[in-house]
Amino acid sequence: MRHSFNVDLRGIVDLLSRHLYSSPRVYVRELLQNAVDATTARVQADATPPGPIRIEPCEVTGDGTLRIHDSGIGLTGPQVHELLATIGGSSKRDALGLARHDFLGQFGIGLLSCFLVADEIEVVTRGPGDAATVYWHGHSDGHYTVSDGPPREEQGTTVTLRARRDFDHWLGTSTVTELARHFGSLLPYEVRVGEERVTAGDLPWRVRHPDPEERRDALLRHGARLLGKRPFDVIDLAVPEAGLDGVAFVLPYESHPGEPEAHKVYLKRMLMGERVEKLLPAWAFFVRCVINADELRPTASREQLYDDDLLDETRTALGERLRAWLVRLATTEPDRLRAFLGVHYRGVMALALHDVEMLRIVDEWIEFETSEGRVTLHEFRHRHRSVHFTAASDEFAQLAGIAAAQGLALVNGGYTYHAEILQRLRLLDPDLEVRRLDQAELATRFDPLDPAAEFAAREFLGIARDAVAAHGCEPVLRTFSPAELPVLYLEGREARRAADLRAVLEEAGDVWAEFADGGDKGEEAGPLLVLNHRNPLIARLTSTANARLVRLSVEALYGYALLAGQRAVRPGDVAGVNRAFLGLVEHAIHQEPGL
Repeated sequence: MRHSFNVDLRGIVDLLSRHLYSSPRVYVRELLQNAVDATTARVQADATPPGPIRIEPCEVTGDGTLRIHDSGIGLTGPQVHELLATIGGSSKRDALGLARHDFLGQFGIGLLSCFLVADEIEVVTRGPGDAATVYWHGHSDGHYTVSDGPPREEQGTTVTLRARRDFDHWLGTSTVTELARHFGSLLPYEVRVGEERVTAGDLPWRVRHPDPEERRDALLRHGARLLGKRPFDVIDLAVPEAGLDGVAFVLPYESHPGEPEAHKVYLKRMLMGERVEKLLPAWAFFVRCVINADELRPTASREQLYDDDLLDETRTALGERLRAWLVRLATTEPDRLRAFLGVHYRGVMALALHDVEMLRIVDEWIEFETSEGRVTLHEFRHRHRSVHFTAASDEFAQLAGIAAAQGLALVNGGYTYHAEILQRLRLLDPDLEVRRLDQAELATRFDPLDPAAEFAAREFLGIARDAVAAHGCEPVLRTFSPAELPVLYLEGREARRAADLRAVLEEAGDVWAEFADGGDKGEEAGPLLVLNHRNPLIARLTSTANARLVRLSVEALYGYALLAGQRAVRPGDVAGVNRAFLGLVEHAIHQEPGL
């Protein structure tokens, strides 16, 4: 009797090939899944010892077809209609009365995927007891026939594929053997392609060894074959709720947190995929997992995991296992932790932005650049209860020595993640004060001049104020260390932003010039040109009677301070520095005898 599928089969095959499956090669996996499920169902139903699953490629059959035989539960006539003609219509629990978690997939969708490589599919199946043998013949044009035929001697199923035009190679021995071994090498039942056995035994992490170190070494060798290099370590994984066990290999090379996951996942010992994502929390970038799960659900393509509550709980449990490994390393094997951090430093820093335990590891083990040299944050914050940081490395380079001389605890926050981690230290130490350095505040830590020196320098300060008035900064005289530093340009954060904006607008030309001085300046203090009276040059300059020489020198020192602090230099600043430079050269020439 002729029947039609309950879907537009041509459209379904196009959908499967273009949008669902990544390659026609999955047809071997689908055939194996059906055979394994049928075998499992029979073992549960009558405790019959499972026979081998046998695949005969086209070279073996001799007629251009591929056949796969199993001695599983078989199907009755009604089940053939229900399971082989309605995609997704019935699960194995419905059709066979058995628990869903014992099976890999659904018969219908798996069998129809064979139309990716075949124009015709024949199924000869015999169910339990005295059930009649049923012949099912499906065609890619969308119809199928079901008929009785010569009785099959044994209970079970044989599926025969007749290749589509130009798809013959997909049914050949070399291709089928490779695919059967790829997907099914760890299946619990024997699988043969022709005379060659492709199943290899137990899952590697379940293989018993007399010595734990021998087992660990065997797993590391397995990891080396997967990664191309011996892993840094191997971590056992288990999530009973998901029926999951396996191992995580710690990568021996740096991996960026933004890289996609690439875990090898088996479902009931059938390979689902080698680049499976969303198995671990996003922060667990430094491992690659090989796991088997009995309860996790695949997506429709069976190449990724379905993101449901169970997968979310599994992610959390696996994350806890990896976190525990890191904490154990920190407490029992500090040298190995240092070696690990040497490889995965950036990733651990990224993790510390979201995880307190990882923040604790960063605090105790990773050295930061500080005004007292390279030390751990744990050590630094126990010396200082108030910590400042710079947002840029060049700012730290300029101010680290000055901060150290003033007893100010300063950390370089200019590297990736450093500033954010410094601000999270309060999670570990709530009484700790951590804030970004305001340069204007640094000037308040410098020592003022004694009254006599300040009185004597009042005329100098008046000339200096006129010299830099056009540059929008205020000269002040202070004494600070190191004495070798003659001048320092300091500005608060708001003043620096305003200066940067002015520089951009002035470079933009006359069209935007009106905005350079626009807006409400408010009460924000302008930048300071701090002249160090402890420096011999500045001390002599304050007592110089030549007002023109003082003016030129102060303007030149202003330019020097900008360049030393790597500040933006505006056109007006360049003009002033050039004027000061030429003026000082002229003064030197006039002072030279005979010229």
